Amino acid sequence: MVKNNGNGNYLKKVKKFPRVAWRSIWKVGRDDPRRLIHAFKVGLALTIVSLLYLLEPLFKGIGQNSIWAVMTVVVVFEFTAGATLCKGLNRGLGTLLAGLLAFLIEYVADASGHILRAIFIGAAVFLIGAAATYVRFFPYIKKNYDYGVVIFMLTFNLITLSSFRVENVLKIAHERFYTIAIGCAVCLFMSLLVFPNWSGEDLHSSTAFKLEGLADSIQACVDEYFYGDTAEASSENIKSSEDPIYRGYKAVLDSKSTDETLALHASWEPRHSRYCHRFPWQQYVKVGNVLRQFGYTVVALHGCLRSEIQTPRSVRVLFKDPCIRVAGEVTKALIELGNSIRNRRHCSPEILSDHLHEALQDLNTAIRSQPRLFLGANDTQAKNMLAMAAAQAGETKPSKSSLPTVKTDSSALSNWKSKRACNEQAGNKEPERKVLRHQLSKIAITSLEFSEALPFAAFASLLVEIVAKLDLVIGEVEELGRLASFKEYKAGDEKIDVKCEKPRLDVLENHLPSLGAE
Repeated sequence: MVKNNGNGNYLKKVKKFPRVAWRSIWKVGRDDPRRLIHAFKVGLALTIVSLLYLLEPLFKGIGQNSIWAVMTVVVVFEFTAGATLCKGLNRGLGTLLAGLLAFLIEYVADASGHILRAIFIGAAVFLIGAAATYVRFFPYIKKNYDYGVVIFMLTFNLITLSSFRVENVLKIAHERFYTIAIGCAVCLFMSLLVFPNWSGEDLHSSTAFKLEGLADSIQACVDEYFYGDTAEASSENIKSSEDPIYRGYKAVLDSKSTDETLALHASWEPRHSRYCHRFPWQQYVKVGNVLRQFGYTVVALHGCLRSEIQTPRSVRVLFKDPCIRVAGEVTKALIELGNSIRNRRHCSPEILSDHLHEALQDLNTAIRSQPRLFLGANDTQAKNMLAMAAAQAGETKPSKSSLPTVKTDSSALSNWKSKRACNEQAGNKEPERKVLRHQLSKIAITSLEFSEALPFAAFASLLVEIVAKLDLVIGEVEELGRLASFKEYKAGDEKIDVKCEKPRLDVLENHLPSLGAE
């Protein structure tokens, strides 16, 4: 029976495979239709360079080295124009410099005898290889020309060492250089002129989308804190990638390498702005750095929702309105920043309006009006105040994860000691080790008197911290607009602003890594 069940499950998986495979294929293309276009472009480029090998007249003119054109397309052709330019020019420049230096070494070596020639070539290989490897550690070279240096070392060693055994190495080097040049030219033509994908546009769109994602996360945090069941959500969504709050700030925290790579590739792309000046791609990297610092505070705010100890709803309701107003004003500011970047215009002068200042003042007044909550008072007045707040909110059942207000209680400690003595008399040490950590954590909580509003104080302080860091974000975005010559803000811009389609966020998923220099 077990064998039959195993065969049945295997047959079910085989029958489901075509449907699962089709769903995966459809999802990849639906997430970003440019991937399908890029796949066809690569296939067309490979077909064009394959003609050097398939057509007899071209094959006779170039020979066996025409296969280098195919290898060049496979290695150089990247998803965006900037990445293709970067790798293509690096490969061409490295091949050219290596060939010239190799011919110079060959010319000097021919003047010496056979034995001295071998020694001279060996010494040249050592010196050039060591020097090129050391140069790769320079930050500027490593960032911009590392691939070119690798191609330089590879080509130099191939030509120099081959010249010692092969007579007609000059012809081989010429043919290889021509085929690599043809492969690079086909890649650049397909990448720049046939449905081009620009790294700069990806970086521009992802920056705007990160601002909108942070705005969504903050708004969702506040809504869940005051309207949702944080106790149940903490157990269900703490590790879930479907959590909308997590999705909003995850892209910001994971964007460092993405921003730097896109900025590097964008710096290689031709200037296609209206002023044809050098676009400040590195300023986008600075904006990304500030957004990550901003995002860490949002993560901490999200952590307040996932805390094991929660402030009762009867206390939270006292501060609901000012907190929601603060979060709403921050959200509007972030969305305005995202729209200004997306539409390439300066921010609205009223991005930090008086409403945000008023909301902060209301929150401060609400907190100062309830000092007994934060001092942990347990008198009759405080209890009556909480009862009235609960009645107004329509919630009489306290949250199961709320922190109880209790005085120092030695009963838990005495119970633990009695259980420990019983275990020692019975000679049973194993159960003690299993429950020791759990019991001690209970003692630590029940032996202290906490304020019921103390967890909320952390939540409110993080909201204020978000407002403080908002100034830094606005400053960097304004600097970006100044350097990029964004158009001036007009009073009717917010009315005619059109919501663009959701941009691709994980843009580096479109960049397929090359596994080798060749």
